[in-house]
Amino acid sequence: MIRVLEHIGGWFTGTLAGFGGVLLLLVSALGWMVRPPFRFRSVLKQMEFVGVQSLNVVVVTGASTGMVLALQTYYGFRMFSAESLVGATLALAITRELGPVLTALMVTGRAGSAMAAELGTMRVGEQIDALYAMAVNPVGYLVVPRIVAAVLVLPVLTVICDFTGIVGGYLVGVKMLNINSGLFVARIVDIVELSDIFNGLVKAACFGLILSLVGCYMGLYTTGGAKGVGLSTTRAVVAASLAILVSDYLLTAAMFR
Repeated sequence: MIRVLEHIGGWFTGTLAGFGGVLLLLVSALGWMVRPPFRFRSVLKQMEFVGVQSLNVVVVTGASTGMVLALQTYYGFRMFSAESLVGATLALAITRELGPVLTALMVTGRAGSAMAAELGTMRVGEQIDALYAMAVNPVGYLVVPRIVAAVLVLPVLTVICDFTGIVGGYLVGVKMLNINSGLFVARIVDIVELSDIFNGLVKAACFGLILSLVGCYMGLYTTGGAKGVGLSTTRAVVAASLAILVSDYLLTAAMFR
């Protein structure tokens, strides 16, 4: 019993310490965002890495999600002769929830893990210590460009995911399931509001902040050589994914009432 309590207590204190470390890193990053030098070239490079190189994953994720959702909602609404609501339901689900959440999870697996692995390799290779020796702050040089890039790029990727998801749902609903195309589009226009899309984009920006912060934190505090880099990468993906899902509920409860 004592060992179980010790294990639970160790997990709780470790989680609390990690949460505090991420918050401290955020405060430090916010301070370095407004202090020169401003590394615009590094930000653009990270935007290309996080955004452009994630386009294929986001497009496939959005299209497949929209197509599957159209199938499932059609078979459900057909029981009540409400097939015309498939488009509106699909668009609401994607713009409010599935678009930002799935985009963030995909980018976390691709770019968030890479941030942790890259910074972790620099840590165990003593390159970060060399930055300190050259009077260069690692937070301003390495962390800030990644955070800014992720916050700016995630809403753009979410728009692409939303668009491809709705197009995929349209193709399945109209071309395969023979839903009237006019009704499909009209219900989307009537029911989906700009606030639904905007709140989804706000969520995406928050998720970008979370995945970049967690990835950079895990990388900066890597220990244990090559094995430690692998562990940090795994922990970054798991922790960021869980944080995104939990924060999604909190943001949804605050936005959609």
